[in-house]
This record gives sequence, C-alpha cells and structure tokens, in this order.
Amino acid sequence: MSDLFFEKLLTRHTQTPEVPSTELISSWANELLTVLFPEVTEKRMDSVAELKNTFDRLRIDLVSLLYHTRSCDHRREHAIADVFFETIEEVYHDLLLDIDAFVQGDPAALSSFEVIRSYPGFYAIYIYRIAHILHKESVPLVPRILSEYAHSRTGIDIHPAAVIGKSFFIDHGTGVVIGETTHIGDHVKIYQGVTLGALSIDKKMAGIKRHPTVQNDVIIYSGATILGGDTVVGSGSVIGGNVWITSSIPPGTKVYHQADNKWI
Repeated sequence: MSDLFFEKLLTRHTQTPEVPSTELISSWANELLTVLFPEVTEKRMDSVAELKNTFDRLRIDLVSLLYHTRSCDHRREHAIADVFFETIEEVYHDLLLDIDAFVQGDPAALSSFEVIRSYPGFYAIYIYRIAHILHKESVPLVPRILSEYAHSRTGIDIHPAAVIGKSFFIDHGTGVVIGETTHIGDHVKIYQGVTLGALSIDKKMAGIKRHPTVQNDVIIYSGATILGGDTVVGSGSVIGGNVWITSSIPPGTKVYHQADNKWI
C-alpha cells in the first residue's frame, strides 16, 4: 500500500465530522421508549419523582449526543433538547392513536400490549415521530441515523422529514418506503411493500416536493407504488395491491390492476 493511500485515509479521518455511534443514538431512543411504554421492558418506575428524574437524565443525554455531533450548532443544544421534551407529551398521545389504529385495524392484534411489544410497524412509527422532531429543529445526521436504524431493524424505511398525520397504521411493514417529501394525512393504512417515492431521481430535485401526498382515510395494499410530488391520492381512496400510480387519484376512488393491464 502506498503512502498516498494512507494520506488519503488520514485526510478522511481528520475531515470527517465526529458523530456518536449508531449504538449510542439508538440506545437513547430505546430507553426513551421504555419510559413511554413499559410494555417493551421488564423495568417499572415506582414514582412520579423517578419518572421526572429519568426524563431529566434523558434530556442531559440528548444534549450530550448533540454536543458530540460536531456538525451541530452548539449554541442550540439545550434549546433543541427543551423543544424535544416539551413536544414529547404530544408525540406520546399521537403514538397512542397509532396504537389504537393497529388494534382496531388488524384482526390479529389482540391488545395494545401486543402491538407495542411486537409490531415492527409501531416501532418504525415511534422512531419516525421522535426523529421528525429533531429534523424540524435542523439537527444534522442524528434523525437520519435513527430512521436507518429503524429501517435495519424493521424493514420499514421512513424518512424523518416526511409529514405523517394521526392514527397511522403500517401492517406487516417489510419493504415499506416513505420518501422525504411525502405528506400523509390522518387514518391512513399501509400494507407491506408499499413505495411512496419520487417519479425520477435527480440531484437537482433536492428540496423540491418529489414524493406523493396521501390524504385522509386512505388504504394502500401491498406492493403498490405511488410516485411523484404532484401525485395526490384523494381522501377515502382504496389502492389495490401491485398497482403503479404516477398521477392523482380523485377522492373515494378504488384503484386496482386487471389482468388486461387496465386500471379501473
């Protein structure tokens, strides 16, 4: 190996931003989950004081994560942590609505405990909702690290910048992709293998809405692909499995694929 090769590696080591490990970031998120939802652990809190102390420690840990993310704005670490924990009660109530959507929407779901403890869709939504707070506060890298950790654990890929409404339900979940500029309304149900993606991939489209909008009360069945920033799936529509959609769907429409390749 040449000296030039080592010099190139050294340059990368000296110029690459320092960021806490994925393990450290995900451990913080998982500990927060155990406080919000004791169903995922055998640990139980014994008092309000213990809960408050744990939240205080998690806040300090978040400040530390932000501090050690060297590309973060160090003037805002405490302010970002304050916003996060001021928002977490609202996020908790949104997650309760998500859990209820799972229980009501899946005949196989016997209890909220089962959903919280074992459903990959719920875990992916939890990580999305906390990563989304950090994304809105312009935290670099950490939100995406969280979302990719959830992706590796669940097979569900939700960009933290996506906007997702209340009572969201992902059934099974493997292979679901929700792109950066996707907007999803309330009471939407998505099955495995659904892609909400861009119609074309071009770096020049960064910052432009290139992923679809899914309005309220929509069901999207497995394997459906919906593409494009101008594509709107109207409220109350049902999208059948394995369809390919690149133009808007009026509200209340049922879309499915026929053997003769015509859509109805």
